[in-house]
Amino acid sequence: MKEHTNPDAGESAAKSEKPPIHWVPAIMFSASTLGVLTLVPWYGFTYGYETSAWVAYLVITWLTGMAITGGYHRLWAHSAYEAHWLLRVWYALWGASALQNTILEWSSGHRVHHKHVDDVDKDPYSAKRGLWFSHIGWMLRQYPSGKTNHKNVKNLMRDPVVMWQAKYYIWIVAAMNIGLPVVLGLIFGDVWGMLLLAGLLRMVSTHHVTFFINSIAHKWGSQPYTDENTARDNWFFSILTHGEGYHNYHHIFQTDYRNGIRWYHWDPTKWFIKACSWVGLASNLRTVSDFKIQRAKVQMQFKRAKENLAARQLQEEEHQRWSDVLEQEYEHYKTMLNDWKHLQAERYVATKQSLADKWEAAAIRTRFKEIEYKLQMQHKRLSMLASELAPA
Repeated sequence: MKEHTNPDAGESAAKSEKPPIHWVPAIMFSASTLGVLTLVPWYGFTYGYETSAWVAYLVITWLTGMAITGGYHRLWAHSAYEAHWLLRVWYALWGASALQNTILEWSSGHRVHHKHVDDVDKDPYSAKRGLWFSHIGWMLRQYPSGKTNHKNVKNLMRDPVVMWQAKYYIWIVAAMNIGLPVVLGLIFGDVWGMLLLAGLLRMVSTHHVTFFINSIAHKWGSQPYTDENTARDNWFFSILTHGEGYHNYHHIFQTDYRNGIRWYHWDPTKWFIKACSWVGLASNLRTVSDFKIQRAKVQMQFKRAKENLAARQLQEEEHQRWSDVLEQEYEHYKTMLNDWKHLQAERYVATKQSLADKWEAAAIRTRFKEIEYKLQMQHKRLSMLASELAPA
């Protein structure tokens, strides 16, 4: 008798099989974590650490983190600004010390993440697959979503610093993670202390601080700009991650060199890049206009106000009154958008003609500011309206 098989069942079983273990990162993460949990405290209790080792740990942790956020992330992955070759070499060296792969691989994977954010099949570290997966699990197995082909980083392949780091990555990693701590240890008389704190502990803590952005910043926090993806703004993790915690903003305006856009937002990466621009090490810093930022916030407020109104059990008359208020605000919003588009067209014509009168150019700028102010006022009105409509 011929045995009947179900091809769909076989296909489902194949899909449910876990991909093979990615042994290199699996061994590295396991060994480094075990070392931090055992060797670091054992050496501390047995021999003690010199103050110089703790200072080196803090300084190198800072430099490594800044190379990832300012270099790997904002410079190379998002082209948010341009950097002098000296700054790029600096980033390449300290970025390698983070042991998070080459600039080329890191940037390629991150661009895929932004293109397919939250897609469980295409996003390399999709938050929809769970906190553990998005934090570190995605690197422990050879998931198809984690494979890169460099087609999306062709511009980076023209950067000699990027290609130099890719070619000599293993040697640079060894020099930064072993050679540098040994040299510092010989200078300050505490080689093993330097290796364990400035080398091992620093590497592991930097890993997890970076991974917080992929996991926790997609899990907890606010969404003032968009709820089309899981990214959140989380001020607490901005403190830990050199300003990367303003992640909801970043996912909608990824080419802005800032993550924290207000002066009081903790974003040392932004301040470092700005300072570098003052001395010629950075240029063409890209930012998003205040109008576009306010527009995104107002659109979210309209969405939430409508959701709150739909959730409230109101009398028909009261429901209609709030609906009319929202409709009126939306008409104001559409008028401001049309005015803004017309001004954009006028500014383009004035720039193109180059004979535009200075007073006329100043007048256009003034009108832009007026529209931005009106949008800010509408943002405040909608905030009060949303709070009134919020379920008790």
